[in-house]
Amino acid sequence: MGYRRPDGKVGVRNHILILPTITCATQAAHQITQLVHGTVSFIHQHGCAQVGVDYEQTFRTYVGMGLNPNVYGVVVLGLGCETHQARSVAGEIAKSGKPVEVISIQDSGGTLMAIAEGSKAAAKMVQEASAQMREVCYFSELTIGTECGGSDACSGISANPAVGVVSDMIVEAGGTAILAETTELIGAEHLLAKRATNDRVAKRAYEIIDMMEKRAILMGVDIRTGNPSPGNIEGGLSSLEEKSLGASAKSGTSPLTEIVDYAQTPTQKGLVWMDTPGHDIEQLTGMAAGGAQVVLFTSGRGTPTGSPIVPVIKISTNTPIFNKMSENIDMNAGTIIDGEESVDEVGKRIFQEIGQVSSGKLTKAEILKQHDFGIWRIGPTF
Repeated sequence: MGYRRPDGKVGVRNHILILPTITCATQAAHQITQLVHGTVSFIHQHGCAQVGVDYEQTFRTYVGMGLNPNVYGVVVLGLGCETHQARSVAGEIAKSGKPVEVISIQDSGGTLMAIAEGSKAAAKMVQEASAQMREVCYFSELTIGTECGGSDACSGISANPAVGVVSDMIVEAGGTAILAETTELIGAEHLLAKRATNDRVAKRAYEIIDMMEKRAILMGVDIRTGNPSPGNIEGGLSSLEEKSLGASAKSGTSPLTEIVDYAQTPTQKGLVWMDTPGHDIEQLTGMAAGGAQVVLFTSGRGTPTGSPIVPVIKISTNTPIFNKMSENIDMNAGTIIDGEESVDEVGKRIFQEIGQVSSGKLTKAEILKQHDFGIWRIGPTF
């Protein structure tokens, strides 16, 4: 049961997003969310002194967050003199037919006036959004994001393969499943390239892995033979390559139809690889900006991670961490390790949970207001 948007897409939430285009406006945006029920926002450090492809990627992320189907309307809040102009961001979002308002702190005469103007605009949108009714929608209209963070020795044999089953089910239903974390696919790229639908996709699989490794080498690190996360090591993973073999299991067995840039909306249905870093929040933000309405997040160490606009279903890889962090984790795939369920059974259970969450059931991260946001920066500021 979802919300039909003017451009035909389907949202599983009905948020009003207060979108700050510059770090200077994030606190004012936060104040608006405190005043107006039904609004969400995020804190970030971007919006100015960025150039080239780094500028373009941040701009694409802002626009993508506003275009996400889970967002009913957007109040774009800028300072006025920043590189990422609020009117430019708003103009791109408005093409979808959503209600969009632009507020400038400088044009408004300061922070307090901007908060007042933004709050009025947001309150009007919230009331309009509250009148919209959910309607029957289809799994073919869903884009799910998949990621793993704080992995352990169980990740590759319990939760990740179960998410792979779900990925295949979504693809079979006509929907889209996004596989992210390029860093954590190093060593498994050949397996994904073999499943590519054409030579161009297969070639790019190797290219983006090579680019990710070269970025690390420029910083004096060979990440293919190492493991940068102490938590992963303590969880029982010996190398990044071992982690990658488990992480790639989230992709299931479907053909790889497309590889897209960070925060880019897929143009193809089916299994899509988004080029993101391994950083949990940055990859989550990229998938949300790319249009994912729901994200499946597996963890063997435990994490509270969430998103301001996308429900994140947390899945534990082992039963002890599920019991220990039950206030953060929604589902337990440790039953596979315990011998109580098969991978297919847990996958089907996760698929049913997606249906419930997409119809309005809140995730643990939503209940705790875990509104995490981070953009992958690929260049220095100037």
